[in-house]
Amino acid sequence: MIRNYSEKFLTGNEIVLNRITPEDFEEFYLIEDVMESRLLMNDGIPFPPTQKDHEGFLEGISSDNDEYTFAIRLRDQPLFIGSIAVYGVNWKNGTCFVGISIGPDYQGKGYGTDAMQTLVSFIFNYMNINKIKLHVFGFNQRAIRSYEKCGFKTEGILREELFRFGQFQDVFTMGLLRREWTE
Repeated sequence: MIRNYSEKFLTGNEIVLNRITPEDFEEFYLIEDVMESRLLMNDGIPFPPTQKDHEGFLEGISSDNDEYTFAIRLRDQPLFIGSIAVYGVNWKNGTCFVGISIGPDYQGKGYGTDAMQTLVSFIFNYMNINKIKLHVFGFNQRAIRSYEKCGFKTEGILREELFRFGQFQDVFTMGLLRREWTE
């Protein structure tokens, strides 16, 4: 019974979430180096990260810091297609942030929504969290629709918070409460 349960742990309809292994590093680098994707998820200066930057990030993955980063894999094959994380955990107030990165070949196919729904289920079933938060750039409408499918609601707009494409852009703050998820 326990073995059967563990095989289905963190399994969505089309994806599985599990640990990032050294065998995933090359694919991780390729996904994270796609500038079009970086412009949608990273608010820093859009400069291509170095291998040392990537290695530092991957070496820093540890639950010791109350940060939980998972590989996103296709359920039918062990193909690494992206990563998803819980971070900024505030145990006192029962909140956390989430973030996701999917390779460009796998975007727009529902894998991100499936992965986020799986992560939300993990957070509310296994962590003492009441509210999950995220920030998304206002021009990333595909991501906003995906988050809304997962139950997230826009809580506020940080006006002209981000400089992209030669102008200041809004950043949306979204949240999902445990009681909303259980309903």
